[in-house]
Amino acid sequence: MARSVFARPAVRRSAWHRPYIAWLLLLDFLSALAATRTAIALLDTADAGFHDPTAPGGVDELFALVANIGLPVGWLVLLAAWGAYDRRALGLGTEELKRVVRATVAMAAAVSFLALGFKKDLSRMTVVVVILALVVYTLAGRFVARTVLRRLRHSGRHASQRMLLVGKLSDALALYEVASRNPAAGLQPIAIHLPSHPQRGEEVDAPVPVYVGWDLVPLVQQIGADTIAVCGPASLESYELRRLAWQLEGTGLGLVVVPQVTDVTGPRIHVRPVEGLPLLNVEEPTISGVSLLAKQVLDRVTAFFGLLLLSPVLAVIAAAIKITDPGPVMFRQTRIGHQGEAFKVWKFRTMYTDAEERLAALQDQNESDGLLFKMKDDPRVTPIGKYLRAYSLDELPQLINVLVGQMSLVGPRPLPTEDDDYQGDVRRRLLVRPGITGLWQ
Repeated sequence: MARSVFARPAVRRSAWHRPYIAWLLLLDFLSALAATRTAIALLDTADAGFHDPTAPGGVDELFALVANIGLPVGWLVLLAAWGAYDRRALGLGTEELKRVVRATVAMAAAVSFLALGFKKDLSRMTVVVVILALVVYTLAGRFVARTVLRRLRHSGRHASQRMLLVGKLSDALALYEVASRNPAAGLQPIAIHLPSHPQRGEEVDAPVPVYVGWDLVPLVQQIGADTIAVCGPASLESYELRRLAWQLEGTGLGLVVVPQVTDVTGPRIHVRPVEGLPLLNVEEPTISGVSLLAKQVLDRVTAFFGLLLLSPVLAVIAAAIKITDPGPVMFRQTRIGHQGEAFKVWKFRTMYTDAEERLAALQDQNESDGLLFKMKDDPRVTPIGKYLRAYSLDELPQLINVLVGQMSLVGPRPLPTEDDDYQGDVRRRLLVRPGITGLWQ
């Protein structure tokens, strides 16, 4: 029998997501049923607009049909329309949350339009309870499903994309390291393909098999992968990448292009196609408008109530410092903050009063590679100061700086004032307000 000219090579198609989506459909359907049951149990007016006094028990058949079939099926349709079952978003908590919330807004709008169109006088409280219960139950069900999925991935069972990494060895190993650190992401590199043979004497050391000179589709077929990850745009010429995308059409294989831009958050990245050329736009990190207002309000309100609630603790610490060592309770030091502006940072004094004069003699024992002086057993620290530093209690007065808008609750630590010490990459820290606690904590 002659082979069809349209026949594609047999390749491995990733199928782990199919049973997972089936379970999500069941959980989402049950969540919608539970939402209607919750509204019926809590509200006597749940069937407003459908109540039929002539029906047995006053229950209208149309209401039962809408509550048990119409709303659950409509919920599944809206979730599917907003991509909640897209396998690219499966297992990603934040992405799932956004898509479920969008479907919830669409559900509220759909119920309102249907009630208006069919002239049903629905109970507003019932609609609110159903919508809120839908969100809570659906997200709870998806959280359980995501937890099970992550445990399967941690246990090594096939619930991940099996990837062939294509590109320079250094780029491929970088992606391999990221995927290995986070197995819950569902990326499982199983092999590496180098675009060219290593130079003579160059050692190739990799935790997975390394191939050179293969056609990628037959190689994927042989090793049982379902995704090709091109590590860095320089790994393949543009025409080669386009040709590879054409070859994968109809095969069920996935194609991932890993850009060389790293450590950039999702909202700052936008793909803008121009004349068939996808441009990866990386925007400047900024916070403005409502987000800036919300952050400032959160910082200052939290600082105000923090100072109020912690005032007994602050008083005890101040008394302990005063009793154990004569001198001021507070220590104020000039630091560089937002946009390079200098300000005085508040701290409980943890050192002897002559600490600044003794600093020059200890500079050769600095254990920090940054701008701040750090020493494990600093002789300038008082006995009470060691305990304050160990539990970061000396930082509590910086809530005053947060209250007046000089610092934030979370952010990079404030920089010292030495001239020319914050140049190059370090200057990025001046784009935001310094924080009491940073990402490390």
